[in-house]
Amino acid sequence: MLVTNINEETLQDCINIATGLFHPLDGFMSAPDYHSVVRDCLLSGGGVWTIPVTLDVGHDIFIKAAESDKLYLSYKNKIVAFVKIEDCYRVDARNDAKLVFGTADSKHPGVCYELSRFEYRVGGKVTITDKAVLKDALHPETTCNHFKRQGWRTVAGFQTRNPVHRAHEHLQRIALELCDGLFINPLTGWRKPGDFSQRAIMGAYRQMVKNYYPAGRVYIAELKTCMRYAGPREAVFHALIRRNLGCTHFIIGRDHAGVGSYYGRYQAQEFAQSLAKKHHLGIELLLLKEPVFCKKCGQMVTEKSCKHTGKDIVNISGTAIREALAKNRLPDEKFLRPDIARVIVSLGRNKFVKE
Repeated sequence: MLVTNINEETLQDCINIATGLFHPLDGFMSAPDYHSVVRDCLLSGGGVWTIPVTLDVGHDIFIKAAESDKLYLSYKNKIVAFVKIEDCYRVDARNDAKLVFGTADSKHPGVCYELSRFEYRVGGKVTITDKAVLKDALHPETTCNHFKRQGWRTVAGFQTRNPVHRAHEHLQRIALELCDGLFINPLTGWRKPGDFSQRAIMGAYRQMVKNYYPAGRVYIAELKTCMRYAGPREAVFHALIRRNLGCTHFIIGRDHAGVGSYYGRYQAQEFAQSLAKKHHLGIELLLLKEPVFCKKCGQMVTEKSCKHTGKDIVNISGTAIREALAKNRLPDEKFLRPDIARVIVSLGRNKFVKE
């Protein structure tokens, strides 16, 4: 029996493949799919897919896998799944990272993670053997059935890796005006140290849904997949996952899935829109401008709904929010609702992802 150890991120990829979150993938990508996705954002069969999903292995396993039909996957010393081996191949991680992330800079967290992996890959269909790992998994059947029970014909999906602040609240309220329901689907898989923790994100959103949003119009569930920080490509990747979960619409705002200054403010929107014009995505994109607070208007606005500029405009600073909460201070009310802030502050050191 050929066995390789996997980490939590690879296990989560296995789970998301098995549940259908990564449809139409039924396993880790073969060489044709991998190279086609890296180069053209398309699977070799033609469907849109923008992020490689691959199984990396050490050299010894790679050599043995080339002469085997199955590779068993072990997580914490327990076999959890196997791959029916289709092919084995090598990747040029730095060159491919440039195409996927738009940079090969090792300071980029997504690039850094990819460069830390083995260059050897095994492609093939995944079968989960330990059903216990699926216990808390998010299933498309669950979300689709909920939307159906609620009578929602249109559902807007919202991706986030942060607690809800005023700008995101503004976008979500727009979605509630446009669609029957809002599906808030925070990403709680691997994120870089210093990002908000799962407890902070979910605690803040539960407070928001409980106290501010209309009953029966909002559904919230965690999405467990690692954050790639791939900007434009990841924005489409997130849209495809929400399509699989039953959403009809997906919100892409400013610098979606971005990090630092690697991507332009609306580069993700432009990329997603250009891809949607060429190929059918199966979900409608809501490309919304960045909400800001206008002192003259006395409310949240965007450049499409307000004429004011300069000193009249206050940008919602995620950095300022994070810095204040790190010091257990409540940020400006224009940035974050005080009761939401108190939920996060109450977590103490557990409010952020640790090193």
